[in-house]
Amino acid sequence: MIIDSGRSKIRSTVVVLAVAALAVAGAVSVVANTPTAEAALLRGLAVAAASVEDEGADCPVPNAPQTSNSRLPDPFRKLDGTRISTKSDWRCRRAEIRELAERSVYGQKPAKPATVTGTVSNSSITVNVTDQGRSASFSASVQLPSGSGPFPAVVVLGGFGADTAAIRAAGAAVINYDPLAVGREGTPRNNKQGAFYSVYGSSSSTGLLMAWAWGVSRIIDVIEQSGGSILQADSTGVTGCSRYGKGAFVSGVFDQRIALTMPIESGTAGVPALRAIAGESGSQPLSSAYGEQPWLGDAFSSFTGNPNALPVDTHEMVGMVAPRGLFIMENPHVDWLGARSGSVAALGGAEVYKALGAGDNITYWSDVQDGTHCASRSEWRTPLQQNIQKFLLKTGNSAGTFRISSRKAGNLAEWRDWQTPTLSDGPSAPPTTPPSGGACSASVSINQWTGGFVVTARVTAGSSPVNGWTVSLTLPSGASVTNAWNVIRSGNSGTVQFTNISSNGSIAPGQSTEFALQGAGTGTGLSPTCSAS
Repeated sequence: MIIDSGRSKIRSTVVVLAVAALAVAGAVSVVANTPTAEAALLRGLAVAAASVEDEGADCPVPNAPQTSNSRLPDPFRKLDGTRISTKSDWRCRRAEIRELAERSVYGQKPAKPATVTGTVSNSSITVNVTDQGRSASFSASVQLPSGSGPFPAVVVLGGFGADTAAIRAAGAAVINYDPLAVGREGTPRNNKQGAFYSVYGSSSSTGLLMAWAWGVSRIIDVIEQSGGSILQADSTGVTGCSRYGKGAFVSGVFDQRIALTMPIESGTAGVPALRAIAGESGSQPLSSAYGEQPWLGDAFSSFTGNPNALPVDTHEMVGMVAPRGLFIMENPHVDWLGARSGSVAALGGAEVYKALGAGDNITYWSDVQDGTHCASRSEWRTPLQQNIQKFLLKTGNSAGTFRISSRKAGNLAEWRDWQTPTLSDGPSAPPTTPPSGGACSASVSINQWTGGFVVTARVTAGSSPVNGWTVSLTLPSGASVTNAWNVIRSGNSGTVQFTNISSNGSIAPGQSTEFALQGAGTGTGLSPTCSAS
């Protein structure tokens, strides 16, 4: 509680992060007002977005053991049973969580398509995608702020609930993106429609939320290619309310180029902890969210009645956004939205932020007076603009905070049986070590299941540019390649060669590109070799 000194009475509508109850629950603590330079640096810490969609694409991910746990899974415990000990370890631990989330909750987000083209103007963005011989297009409108560009931008999903006036007043452009053009609601799971499914098939097991996130990533691809005269590709945020808050959350989780993620009142299938939803009175049940629309991946059907069997939970997805900016807005007045479970997930994910030394980069706010769903709220306007200034404009240094309504205050201590480790700085190892000279190197991440596997391969140039490359893989006996993306393959079994396509053959010194393949049989033990043309 905080004291309202202006009216000399105690306000009981809000629980502030600094109180003892939340400190016990493991929340991020507010940096004290000290004169030290260290505290000032911590207070103003802002982390730039990554230059690639997924920094951990080369990390190997073993099969996850089947478990049942009523508590939130330990975000710091790797699938081999050991816990991470350095901040650099988080990159591959995050990759494990990503894979588990795709397999069990959202469905697969395909790698960047073979071809992405488009245009950026003062009023619109067009996106054209070709992959696996199929093509699709969609567009978004643009509203620029006053002043001269290039501008940072916030992608607004769905067009309602976001305070677009405040976003533009803060100096960021608004990209109005219609997710339904990419993944349409009202369709059966075996006949999904929209740009994503035009490319990857109407029977794809990937849910709408991941399809919408894929669309945001393709918008960023086009901004990156545009030259940066209008919009800045390295200063992109994403927001949306209700179902589009779910989509905004998933977008920020699965694309590390997004500098600021701002889900609003996302409800079940958004931020709220999946395990906690079942015990929160009045919140939308998992089975209802799964059945209302094909938002979640088809595989989630196995967990609607048994979330304890999930290998992940949403506090780990919150952690996947770290150390980038995250501003979670929730409404405690509407039971259906599960704000108590939302606070549990936010508190759990904040432990990852804290372990990475980025505790000031996450804000959670459910202390609001108006209970109207997706209303524009005065309480959120200042922290919204502060987050934009800090993470998109890179001119602010406001510390993140937690303001949790006492109506829906979760207690992390009830949901975890793990403690937050102190992670050493350790070496900040790059994803791959670039080879010397004009050579190239290759690494692979293998996802194996019974009877099949998927490989994501990363090709890295040495100290000189590469203008063409070939990767060789010798498959185990009985294994075969059934499909490949962003590459030309020669053969299906034994030693198979994968050669670049026109769009990814040129690699700048020290930079990387990726391709993927799917196979039957076992893919374990693959050791790639790379040769440059």
